[in-house]
Amino acid sequence: MLDDFMVRATLAGIGVAFAAAPLGCFVVWRRMAYFGDATAHAAMLGVALSLALQMPVFTGTVVIALMMAVTVTMLAGRGYAMDTLLGVLAHSALAFGLVAVSFLSGIRIDLMAYLFGDILAVSRTDLAVIWGGAALVVALIAWRWSALLTATLNEELAYAGGLDPKREQMILTLSLAITVAVAIKVVGVLLIAALLIIPAAAARGLARTPEAMAFLAAIIGAVAAVSGLRLAYIFDTPAGPSIVCVAAVLFAFFGLIGTLGQRRA
Repeated sequence: MLDDFMVRATLAGIGVAFAAAPLGCFVVWRRMAYFGDATAHAAMLGVALSLALQMPVFTGTVVIALMMAVTVTMLAGRGYAMDTLLGVLAHSALAFGLVAVSFLSGIRIDLMAYLFGDILAVSRTDLAVIWGGAALVVALIAWRWSALLTATLNEELAYAGGLDPKREQMILTLSLAITVAVAIKVVGVLLIAALLIIPAAAARGLARTPEAMAFLAAIIGAVAAVSGLRLAYIFDTPAGPSIVCVAAVLFAFFGLIGTLGQRRA
């Protein structure tokens, strides 16, 4: 079954959707969209590091994405507005990554594949990495679900309950770095943040509980992945952007349903 490239691509898209769904909910709740974008853009430096040191791309992107996330956390509140700091770091990291890649001699690199994904070229090894990373992210979020929710709602309440909000932030940061590393093959560094945010935002108006929102976000992300791949195959369009386009259409559709429901109420 895995000999079929479309089957591998479909499984890869679903795996990334499952990893991004619960994490995307926290990104939406905490208003961390720029944070996710900065971490994703930094992955390009990780690609350059991996190729230069001849190690797996997953390892390099996790290390650099985690370093970026920790750097942003440490610099926050030190004289710069958060959106300004994230904007500078995100675009700087992407630019330095692209320049660093250009200096790698003797290595043929398809930049478009890293920028926008190359899901149709996913191998069995890539599939194992994607699902392994997705399982790790889901396990981390499930393990700290209650603590993460409490820290997201109110830091003072978290302290009162014996929790450390900074530790929970680091768990989210680690999860984000892993998700970026596994998603780079599917949608590329420029579209990872979209796959994190759009399904979660689409599910927000439909869910009544945080758990339901995470579940619906996973379903919406998986539907977007499968439908986007099918449309890309039919119309010969780029697979990664097609997946994000379907997710955006689903967001608009569910947003319209929510608006009509409020008007009737």
